[in-house]
Amino acid sequence: MRDLVPEPLTRDAFAPFGTVIETAGAKSFQINEGFATRYHALASADPGDGGTAILSIFRGRRRPDPIRIAMLERHPLASQAFVPLSAHDWLVVVAEEPRAESLRCFHARGDQGVQYARGVWHHPLLVLAPEQDFLVVDRDGPGGNLEERTLDAEAYVRI
Repeated sequence: MRDLVPEPLTRDAFAPFGTVIETAGAKSFQINEGFATRYHALASADPGDGGTAILSIFRGRRRPDPIRIAMLERHPLASQAFVPLSAHDWLVVVAEEPRAESLRCFHARGDQGVQYARGVWHHPLLVLAPEQDFLVVDRDGPGGNLEERTLDAEAYVRI
């Protein structure tokens, strides 16, 4: 058994796994006669060969404490992005390999999203609020784009 301690979600720390989607430090400019600000190209969707980038909403529900990490998934054909639609903090668990000792846990603020790079192992959505919605950008198309692995040793996230 291994305890995971969430670390702050930063661009540099998350870079091996994908992209942090946030406005801080982003290229921006005024649009709509100055009544809106565009934060430009925060991430680029990768739908893979023959795929189409689609938008969905996922509604996550909080898991019981301590949060048990017993499996990981990945999408070998395309990237997958999660952007919270409310300002609640949430957790991101990733790994270079589907093994408990490879896990990393990031504490994401409610104004931060992530885009998992193609093939990155991650845990399904982990929310800290009772319920939270996310805009999800991922792939629709032919081919198997979901692999799941059960971990040999469980890990628990303690907040």
